[in-house]
Amino acid sequence: MADGAPPPVLEPCLLNEIRDFHDVVITAVFLPKGDGLISLSEDGTIQVWLKRIGDQYWPSIHHTMQTSCSCMAFSPETRRLFVGTAAGNICEFSLSEDYNKMTPALTYSDHQGTRMMVVLFVLEVEWLLSTGQDKNLTWHCSESGQLLGTYNTTACVSGLQFDVETRHAFVGDQSGQVTILKLEQDRCSLVTTFKGHTGNITALCWDPIHRMLFSGSSDQSIIMWDIGGRTGTAIELQGHKDKVQGLCYASPTHHLISCSSDGRIVIWDMNVTREETPEWLDSDSCQKCEKPFFWNFKQMWDRRRIGLRQHHCRKCGEAVCAKCSSKSSPIPLMGFEFPVRVCNTCHESIPEKDRASTTTFHNSEHNIVYMHYEPTVGTLLTSGTDKVIKIWEMNPVLKFPEDKQLERHSDN
Repeated sequence: MADGAPPPVLEPCLLNEIRDFHDVVITAVFLPKGDGLISLSEDGTIQVWLKRIGDQYWPSIHHTMQTSCSCMAFSPETRRLFVGTAAGNICEFSLSEDYNKMTPALTYSDHQGTRMMVVLFVLEVEWLLSTGQDKNLTWHCSESGQLLGTYNTTACVSGLQFDVETRHAFVGDQSGQVTILKLEQDRCSLVTTFKGHTGNITALCWDPIHRMLFSGSSDQSIIMWDIGGRTGTAIELQGHKDKVQGLCYASPTHHLISCSSDGRIVIWDMNVTREETPEWLDSDSCQKCEKPFFWNFKQMWDRRRIGLRQHHCRKCGEAVCAKCSSKSSPIPLMGFEFPVRVCNTCHESIPEKDRASTTTFHNSEHNIVYMHYEPTVGTLLTSGTDKVIKIWEMNPVLKFPEDKQLERHSDN
């Protein structure tokens, strides 16, 4: 790369589509080396697709469960498949080396007949973690099938990640809260809890190299929690106009990939140094012109003024009136890719170069319900409500700031 050249960004290029589904695919995963994939549909259909000559995908296994399914985990090293059902069970299968046969192994039943939410297999410790609508997080020994422990959560869990090095579980729930738990062989302890979303957690992504946790929510926002920096930094990312459905981190190029229900795929350049959004300040009057807000009866009476509605500047956090915050601007370095309200002072202080987008936006042309990224082959998978799986090649390309700016405005 030439000196001064920007780092490459990822550009999704559509490689293939699989359309032979009778129901929506709720989760899917690539096979090793990208030689195929496993899909799980809402109606309980498990299918294995193998890539043949001409990069076409042909069905190899078609298995229908007795009840509808909700989640899945696959271990490519051991070819073990774990399927969570709406009845609260986890059914384990063993896949043959050529992926042409699937054999039932164990059944785990510890979620009181409630719908399974997340299944996560951790090969390094031979644990199977799972959550259900019974608000229980459980972990089993996947060698013996024995239940090791249970932790009761305050809300239904909708996201789960695990750090092998520290044995910390990151648990996101439908209240918008993220909890960090320390799991031991037979016990669990609460480490900390943090909340930054106003909607339920819809996706979690853990990067063990940079020790960053990303959470996506139905409130359309993403938060990057700096776990390893020990500074408590939380960076907000606003680039979606519908609920976030998937998150994954491309560690070699430092890019976050996110998708939302409206079909938008956003590639975030995480090489950029971003700032935390400020806390919103409290005040009974505008902190610029000092005119009272509508609840400040005393000042309204003393000054014979009509009270004004309170707003907040997204850059400085000050409480301001509409007249003193009549401008809007994107603030990409604070995660705001779309124009947001800023006070007139801050609007003048933002240089034009700092308004340039730090992301690229792409339209998948289907309403995404699930996303999976395979870093070893640089391939992205999206599944939509149209009952179609799309497979994308993530090409590293050079994008200059003016190109990104044009792309953002044309997309909006």
